[in-house]
Amino acid sequence: MSDPKRVRPLLIFGPSGSGKSTLVKKMLEEFPDKFGFSVSHTTRKPRPGEEHGKHYHFIDVESMKRAIEERKFLEHAVFSGNYYGTSKAAVEEIAKQDKVCVLDIDVQGVRQVKKTDLNPWSVFVKPPSMESLKQRLVDRKTETEESLDKRLSRAQEEIEYGTTPGNFDLVIVNDDLDRAYSQLREFVVDKVLKNKVT
Repeated sequence: MSDPKRVRPLLIFGPSGSGKSTLVKKMLEEFPDKFGFSVSHTTRKPRPGEEHGKHYHFIDVESMKRAIEERKFLEHAVFSGNYYGTSKAAVEEIAKQDKVCVLDIDVQGVRQVKKTDLNPWSVFVKPPSMESLKQRLVDRKTETEESLDKRLSRAQEEIEYGTTPGNFDLVIVNDDLDRAYSQLREFVVDKVLKNKVT
């Protein structure tokens, strides 16, 4: 994996509801030939409309555990009894296309990837406040009272980690989507794409 000419991935992290996915989507739409999204593996069942290889690589538990033991994953985590992970092959596939691999992973994954030799650029997307984050999650109408509490307590930990000096190259406070995107875009153009080895 340690190829000095390898394209450095871009790791984008933020609590659920921070607007991270919207920012990533805008970036991929503006620079479709510069970035590639690494498709994660999961042991959960596909949801309606999800396609294998596009949204996730759906895999059974035994195969996933074996691949983890064989160190085929850069990072992995368990949520609600299901495994999720980013394989080395998925990241290498995008680098081979001379694109910057975008990693959209949780805090456990971020910590694991930082221990590898990938040396990713890293961006933390921070909600303007816990109140606004709670409102965004409530507005989605996908959370129960219990799952909302879980997400918010996890978000609190993620914000502490994300705003700790030295953990991320850039921290964006997403209180205005256009302003947040222009910060991300400036970072991507000035740092990520400028220093991309081709």
